[in-house]
Amino acid sequence: MVYRQSAWTRLTHWLWALCLFFLLLSGLQIFNAHPALYIGQESGFDYDNAVLRIGAVNSQSGPRGRTTVLGRDFDTTGVLGMSGPAERPSFTAFPGALTIPSYRDLATGRVVHFFFAWIFVGTLFVWLAASLFNGHLRRDILPSGEDLRELPGDVAAHARFRLGKGRRYGPVQKLSYFLVLCVLFPLIIATGLTMSPGLNAAAPWMLDLFGGRQTARTIHFLAMLTLVIFFIVHMLMVLAGGPLNTLRAMVTGWYRTGPGTPPGQGDRP
Repeated sequence: MVYRQSAWTRLTHWLWALCLFFLLLSGLQIFNAHPALYIGQESGFDYDNAVLRIGAVNSQSGPRGRTTVLGRDFDTTGVLGMSGPAERPSFTAFPGALTIPSYRDLATGRVVHFFFAWIFVGTLFVWLAASLFNGHLRRDILPSGEDLRELPGDVAAHARFRLGKGRRYGPVQKLSYFLVLCVLFPLIIATGLTMSPGLNAAAPWMLDLFGGRQTARTIHFLAMLTLVIFFIVHMLMVLAGGPLNTLRAMVTGWYRTGPGTPPGQGDRP
């Protein structure tokens, strides 16, 4: 047994999990108010510059849900654009089961989203300060040259679900957490702030940085989608690597390593 997760890591991990749950569902509520994404400074009126559009259209057989991605149309009836029972369908981009609130309420969705967004930002600052102080960032997150050399072999092992149980994170874990914590989290925060008119007045250079408010909104959505994919893969790896052992580490800090792990200071017999 090794003490693998510090109290700061465990606290921020669960706060992020809580925040991301409410941010995702309230964010989809906000997206439903205008279910389209664009590239550029503005959305088109006399032209169509949408890269994604979700809605409902009339057809010979009645209304159907339709999702348009880069000009290609997909019938998504029952999932996106039109969902719910046939006698009382819901014509929203994402169904109510995936939004907070579950009914159309943009104002409440924005209040929930902004409340948890600031908790999310504060948690990131706390994690960064604690990780710099206790060495977690340097030791467990930033990939070293040796990690990059061992990365292909570790990727192959993960593809075969042969997950090691060492004292520290492996190359795939380090690189994944680095991309999430040091790239995706700052990116989703920065693009979210770029959509604020108040911040646009104080820092107009952010609009130039992300190519306009509409482009920032699209990047914000794609970053969210990437985090959802990361969460799904993360859960699969937790199940494959031993859910009880991993959960114990994120609750108590103690983690049971695999055979052959060299002993170290702070181990529990």
